Amino acid sequence: MTVLRFETEEAGIRADKYLGMHTDLSRTRIQQLAEEGRMLVNGKPAKSSLKLEAGDVIELEVPEVVPLDLEPENIPLDILYEDSDLLVINKPKGMIVHPAPGVNSGTLVNALLYHCKDLSGINGVQRPGIVHRIDKDTTGCLVVCKNDFSHEAIAAQLEKKTCHREYRAVVSGVIEHDRGLVDAPIGRDPRDRQRMAVTEKGSRDARTHFQVLERFRDATYIDCALETGRTHQIRVHMKYINHPIMGDEVYGSRCPYFDTEGQVLHAYRITFVHPRSGKEMSFEAPLPDYFEKLLGILRGEAS
Repeated sequence: MTVLRFETEEAGIRADKYLGMHTDLSRTRIQQLAEEGRMLVNGKPAKSSLKLEAGDVIELEVPEVVPLDLEPENIPLDILYEDSDLLVINKPKGMIVHPAPGVNSGTLVNALLYHCKDLSGINGVQRPGIVHRIDKDTTGCLVVCKNDFSHEAIAAQLEKKTCHREYRAVVSGVIEHDRGLVDAPIGRDPRDRQRMAVTEKGSRDARTHFQVLERFRDATYIDCALETGRTHQIRVHMKYINHPIMGDEVYGSRCPYFDTEGQVLHAYRITFVHPRSGKEMSFEAPLPDYFEKLLGILRGEAS
C-alpha cells in the first residue's frame, strides 16, 4: 500500500485534476480511489470533485497491484449486447467479476479474456474491461469496456449519475409504504472490516430509491434504483431499514424456503449513453430461475 501526500499551493483546482497533474494515475483511477474512501483532504474523506484551497493537504492511498497470471478460460457468457466498444453481460450467480489474490480462475475476467481480443486497461492487469462491479452472488447486467475510450466515458456517466442501474430484490418482512428513499452514508463496519455498514466514520454518501412491486405474508418484492454506487449498497441499506435481502447471510439470514446460494438480488436493467454513437441504450436481464422459483413459492404457485 502506497500513500501519496501533497500540500497544495493553488486554490480553485479540482482534487482529481490536481492529482492527475502530480501523479501518473488517470483521473478515472483517482475518482475510483476517492469513491472507495481512499482520498483524504485535511484528514477527511473527500470527493474527487472537491475544489482545493491553498494549503490543503491531500493524501491518496494507492493499493499495490498484485501481479496475477491470468489465463483465458472458455467459460460461456450470456451476452445481452456487444459491439466494438463494449459488451453488456448477464452475470450468473456465483461468478466473481475479477481475480484477486487467491482467486485467479473462473472469474468473469477469465471468460472475457477468452472471448475478447481487446479490453480496456484503465483498471490494470487485474481488472481489464471492468468499469463497475456486482457482487459474486448478485446476478444481472454488467457493462464491460473493450477500450479506454469507452471505459472513460462509462466511468464518467457513473460518476455523474447519468448511468442508471435498476435492481430487483426480495427482502424479509413486509414494507408498508409503496416507495421510499434510503439516504444513509456507508463505510467499513468498524466492528468487522470485511463488511460495510451505515456509519458516519470514514463513510461516503449513499442513496437508494426503492418501490414495492408485490407484498407477501413475510416478504416484499421490490425494485431498487441506485443514485450512488457504494460497495454492498442495496444490501446494507435494506438491512438498515430492517428489511434485509432474503438469502443474504452476511447482512441477514438464509432464505427459509430453499437455498438461494446468497442474496436474492438481480441487476435487472442498465441504461447509459453509448460512448461513440451518443445514443441512449437500455438493457434488461430476465430474472434467473431461482428468483422466479422463489416468487412462485411466495405467490402460492409452487411448493
